[in-house]
Amino acid sequence: MHFDILTLFPNLFAGVFDESIARRAREAGLLTVEIHNIRDYAAGRHRVTDDTPYGGGGGMVMKPEPLFAAVESVLESDLDTTPIIMLSPQGRRFTQQVARELARERHLLLICGRYEGVDERVHQYLVTDEISIGDYVLSGGEVPAMVLVEAITRLIPGVLGDPSATFEDSYADGLLEYPQYTRPPTFRGHVVPDVLLSGHHAKIVHWRRREALRRTWERRPDLLRTARLSTEDQTFLHRLELERELQNQ
Repeated sequence: MHFDILTLFPNLFAGVFDESIARRAREAGLLTVEIHNIRDYAAGRHRVTDDTPYGGGGGMVMKPEPLFAAVESVLESDLDTTPIIMLSPQGRRFTQQVARELARERHLLLICGRYEGVDERVHQYLVTDEISIGDYVLSGGEVPAMVLVEAITRLIPGVLGDPSATFEDSYADGLLEYPQYTRPPTFRGHVVPDVLLSGHHAKIVHWRRREALRRTWERRPDLLRTARLSTEDQTFLHRLELERELQNQ
């Protein structure tokens, strides 16, 4: 997988991909990341990349010329085949499902917006997708770009030591992940559930599924509307609802 990232602040990415999973993926030849300074593609001695908005209003707007020039120069013959993604609060919500979708690509180009926004002609005639990492405001698209690279890299075959790890993560099957425990078995009087110490694989799988359902029901019930639920799952969730009603009486 190759990422091209266009930004006005390339130094923000210093060291980000030099540690942990990203570093191992790069060393294994599974990941390459190239950072491009948008100012390098701006015309004129001052390399201007933004201007005041037509119609008035506060803030500055990123100009279309440097972004078109940067994308066309970086992608060249791959222009028509590479997804061009604008990190934007107006984009579709980034989820694990979207991460899996993008992980199937061999090349992604990410544009980090800044200031008041980006000229609408970039949205309409250059980018092929827009992605938001949440309903809140950041100063620019650099942090969202880091999030995308991290989430997608984990899904590249061969990156993680355990191939099954990504299927047990939170959101992998539409649910939050079950609770995790490690040694010691007792810490300050708090013990690891007996089932996890039993060595009984089927019982452990059953416990983990129910705890994932319970945690999702408690913390992110909205996810249950689209999660893949068996009849047994639905019966368990119904029981949790009944227990809550009894407690509230």
